[in-house]
Amino acid sequence: MEKDPLYELMRTPEPDEKNLAMLAHLLSFTGFLIPGMNIVAPLLIWLNKRDSSPFVAMHARESLNFQISVAIFVAIWVMLKVMLVGFLLLPLVPFAIIALLIIVIRAGLKASSGEEYRYPLCFRFVN
Repeated sequence: MEKDPLYELMRTPEPDEKNLAMLAHLLSFTGFLIPGMNIVAPLLIWLNKRDSSPFVAMHARESLNFQISVAIFVAIWVMLKVMLVGFLLLPLVPFAIIALLIIVIRAGLKASSGEEYRYPLCFRFVN
């Protein structure tokens, strides 16, 4: 007897899946220590679990998309800064960093409780 394809998406995730999904979000903080790791960590989790765990793959994909979006926003800000317009936005940087921390921690908490989370202001590059 074949399983319904939606069965994997509708089932309650295992504790290990919840923990790995949470790590997909929280490991993006390693980007503060090692540049680029905020994108590499969720990418590795997504590549490893995309076929075996839809729940982990969904969270890793969301984290990856958000981190790529943040990298694009930072690149745009740096270009504006080079043109001297970005210096006007400099006082907003601490608020942006605090908002980023809150959003990522919230996503990690949602993942650890087995819920779906969609990042705000996020481009969907990876499907």
